[in-house]
Amino acid sequence: MSTPFPFTAVVGQDDLRLALLLNAVSPAVGGVLVRGEKGTAKSTAVRALSALMPEVDVVSGCRFSCDPDSPDPGCPDGPHEPGAFASRPARMVELPVGASEDRLVGALDIERALAEGVKAFEPGLLADAHRGILYVDEVNLLHDHLVDLLLDAAAMGASYVEREGVSVRHAARFLLVGTMNPEEGELRPQLLDRFGLTVEVAASREPDQRVEVVRRRLAYDDDPAGFAARWADEEAAVRARIAAARELLPSVRLGDGALRQIAATCAAFEVDGMRADIVMARTATALAAWAGRTEVLAEDVRQAALLALPHRRRRNPFDAPGLDEDKLDETLEEFGGSDGQDGDGDEDPDPGPGGGPGGQPEPDDAPQGDGDAAARPEAGEGGEPQPSGGAGEQSPARAAEPFRTRVLSVPGLGEGAAGRRSRARTEHGRTIGARRPRGALTKLHLAATVQAAAPHQRARGRSGPGLVVRRDDLRQATREGREGNLVLFVVDASGSMAARQRMSAVKGAVLSLLLDAYQRRDKVGLVTFRGSAAEVALPPTSSVDAAAVRLESLPTGGRTPLAAGLLRAHEVLRVERLRDPARRPLMVVVTDGRATGGPEPVALAGRAARLFAAEGTASVVVDCESGPVRLGLAGRLAGELGGTAVTLDELRADSIAGLVKDVRSSRRAA
Repeated sequence: MSTPFPFTAVVGQDDLRLALLLNAVSPAVGGVLVRGEKGTAKSTAVRALSALMPEVDVVSGCRFSCDPDSPDPGCPDGPHEPGAFASRPARMVELPVGASEDRLVGALDIERALAEGVKAFEPGLLADAHRGILYVDEVNLLHDHLVDLLLDAAAMGASYVEREGVSVRHAARFLLVGTMNPEEGELRPQLLDRFGLTVEVAASREPDQRVEVVRRRLAYDDDPAGFAARWADEEAAVRARIAAARELLPSVRLGDGALRQIAATCAAFEVDGMRADIVMARTATALAAWAGRTEVLAEDVRQAALLALPHRRRRNPFDAPGLDEDKLDETLEEFGGSDGQDGDGDEDPDPGPGGGPGGQPEPDDAPQGDGDAAARPEAGEGGEPQPSGGAGEQSPARAAEPFRTRVLSVPGLGEGAAGRRSRARTEHGRTIGARRPRGALTKLHLAATVQAAAPHQRARGRSGPGLVVRRDDLRQATREGREGNLVLFVVDASGSMAARQRMSAVKGAVLSLLLDAYQRRDKVGLVTFRGSAAEVALPPTSSVDAAAVRLESLPTGGRTPLAAGLLRAHEVLRVERLRDPARRPLMVVVTDGRATGGPEPVALAGRAARLFAAEGTASVVVDCESGPVRLGLAGRLAGELGGTAVTLDELRADSIAGLVKDVRSSRRAA
């Protein structure tokens, strides 16, 4: 067994360490979500926590870690005889992003259940994590069906495994810890709310601290056991402090004054539901116990708010995380002053060793496309802004307000990653047929299994009421559900498209579809072309935060290299097809169809477009041509793409979201 990196040897990251320690003191706090860039010791700190957790008493021989003082009456290994127990370290169980459903909840042997009536159950990771830590690295990349199972287990404190009427239930209460890089996509709101606390981590910009990080890491890699031995005293001291805080916790008093501050703070930041109030109360109590006090003070409430509220106050994915600390201090001061508290919420708390001031840094505001009014270029006639320096380049237009879209879907039946958009063959959804299982049986089609076994009952010597079932009789249910797709926008940002109203509408539509993609677990990408080249302004991603920033700062002006934009989009789709061949794309080209610059630009654009038609890529062209004389170039481009075209006037909520229905209709007509 490898030696973990000592928890006390982690450099900096005071908020992260404090949040983990508070959960060790009071598991009822509800776990931690750690958000931050890669390489910031997120996983290292979480894995190191398990060595500090107190040992747990379990019933001897129980695979489900039942507490000998109150064993689970429904335990599959029960009933348990009193007296036999053993002590062991609390487990930290890691849930891989690509784990199967059976690996998470356990597997039931359907063949034995049907033929012998025996519940042969192999426990999964939820059983292993009971009364311990369940750690999910890159939790935002977890498949939806696994997220649903986690939500059910976290809500009920139990895991249920059901296969065609045969069910097994066992207790599953665990400390949920997740790490994620926000650049790779956000978390579903339902799962986000299940984490008690959240912390934002970032690499230090102080050279001395970075030097110390490297020094300790190199020393650990050279001699893990020796490095851990040098930190053994510090580890023992923190472990003893956790045990002392756990003993003190039942004696901590949460007075009416502190409760009023908690309620006022949650109301002031407009959090949904009551879970935030409960988590703040438990966190403030754990903070007091960690500090060795039996009274919750205003500083505990302040620290609890900074840890428990940032991920609950977000109203939509475009809002930046974090709290307004001035507003927090004002609220605490207004509702403080009782139960012996002085209400001085503006002083930084001192939570003691293992946790410094937990204030989250106020995030920078998202760049505003137009900047200050004084810096905006004056608009010319017809609302056209004048160039702001450079070769015809104009200041970025502000995106229009995002709106709710209709469901975009790609024609046909796919087999991509689980999502909520286009029709696909999936492991979850409505049953549409049956087949022989390839590998382990996961979803039994009972009727097809019985039909396959029925003709062979006499030859197999059936003499009783039971059905004689062989493995060759088993049939896997085939199901139809929904998949996630890649929506790739190819946006003309040249001078002919630079009217601020047009670009504002285009950006608003892209942001709206990105928000919809966030909710439906899709990917969205953005390719722009202007001047003499094209660029990938937004690589395929599910991160709405990164997308909002990129789109707001999109500049316009210059010539129209349409062919370059299409070829760059073709390359993006080619690479994505290699990375994820099952994810089907939809390309939305926003242009007036004009092609300028270089030899034979129109013919070259036509040849590029026919590449997509040959590959069967679903595509839509939004025609942005304006004026009394229309050349119809966008419609011609749509024909060469094998897609459909709509006018700029139709670039609205009900039109842009319904474009793929036109794609489906045109293909059926063809």
